[in-house]
Amino acid sequence: MKFFIKTYGCQMNERDSEAVAALLLSCGHEQARNENEAEVVIVNTCSVRDKAETKAVGKLGILASEKRPGQLIGVMGCMAQRLGAGLVAKLPGIDFVIGTRRLGALPRAIESAAEGARPFIDLGEHGADDSIPDAHLYGDRPAGAFVNALFGCDRRCSYCIVPAVRGHERSRPAEEILREVRELADHGVREITLLGQSILSYGRKGNAMPAGHVSPRGFTEPFPQLLEAVAGVPGIRRIRFTSAHPSGCTKELAAAFATIEQVCEHIHLPLQSGSDRILKLMRRGYTADEYRKAVDRLREATPEIALTTDIIVGFPTETEEDFEATRAFVREIGFDNAFVFKYSPRPGTAAAEWKDDVPPAEKLRRNRILLEDLDEIAMKRHGRRIGRICEVMAEGPSLRNRRKWAGRTRDFMNVVFDPPAGIRSGDFLNVVIRRATPQTLYGEVAP
Repeated sequence: MKFFIKTYGCQMNERDSEAVAALLLSCGHEQARNENEAEVVIVNTCSVRDKAETKAVGKLGILASEKRPGQLIGVMGCMAQRLGAGLVAKLPGIDFVIGTRRLGALPRAIESAAEGARPFIDLGEHGADDSIPDAHLYGDRPAGAFVNALFGCDRRCSYCIVPAVRGHERSRPAEEILREVRELADHGVREITLLGQSILSYGRKGNAMPAGHVSPRGFTEPFPQLLEAVAGVPGIRRIRFTSAHPSGCTKELAAAFATIEQVCEHIHLPLQSGSDRILKLMRRGYTADEYRKAVDRLREATPEIALTTDIIVGFPTETEEDFEATRAFVREIGFDNAFVFKYSPRPGTAAAEWKDDVPPAEKLRRNRILLEDLDEIAMKRHGRRIGRICEVMAEGPSLRNRRKWAGRTRDFMNVVFDPPAGIRSGDFLNVVIRRATPQTLYGEVAP
């Protein structure tokens, strides 16, 4: 059967969609170019914010209402895990619902639904399975690829639903990760992004690294050891990871940035708030000063490291004073970019029990002000790049102008440029930066 996957949410969902596509291809199914020609449409959903769920529900409603005879509609991902059978009750046109740790059940779900059975629902009541297809099943690969390193999360931030839908924190054995990275490298992948909800916790609760492993650089912490091991795979030129937590920004991590050539000079380090009172309510596990010290350790080792972050505005009880503390801290740190979100309560979290007392209009105002602040900071930082030559890994035609190409610098800046003849995804180019905006650099390929 021809299948099409529509993905919402984070890189982990993108990676899950890749794994599902590989699994279905290995079972004899065929990937459709779009949902209109697909016999099976799978929506991979997100639950981190209400807006993401609303989008997915709206999409599923349209698919169900326009469903062709014999077509199957399925749901996977975090919203599927959270709502389960409730989705079928809400949207009767859905044929199957698969939980976050039951990806391997998808072929059986499609087979069952095709036979006309009642909606197939598997949320992991009979055991969970984190296994994912080997990289060689993916076929032709882009230049960069996501690789799971850590599943689940145990941090229990008061606003976050991830532990409920992704389960307890568990590290994937390094041997499995390295095997997949080697296969990806053999298929032309040059950039690896290691994924984990709190990736710097890798290996803390289990022997993720092989027994007796000795780090050539003398690292004793599992995650720096993993970075070092991945860097040793022939063909891998860049290594990224997401998302980080200040508690993991140790001296060894700073040393990994400074001494492992393949580790890119960029870290995504969610802040969420610059107010210690709000951080405590969020159960983030650090103060603003501890976050500052984590950044200082990284910048001392790698002065040009780029720093991006997440921030929530309008958290319950957030006052104007709290918000101004966040504004001041953002200016002090000088982020290269940030995702700013208006707080929305997620059912089942501790914060959902509290009064959502910041009015929507005020959340919107704070969101707008912070984005304006961040644009101003970014313009000052990125303006200094004009005239410099940056190494860019070409990704493909620019989304806004198909005559141009886009790619990423080592520090994760998006660069748009005129493509030279014969360019291919994954090519490394030296690009002279001629113009900068808060989000994008524009340049020309150096002679």
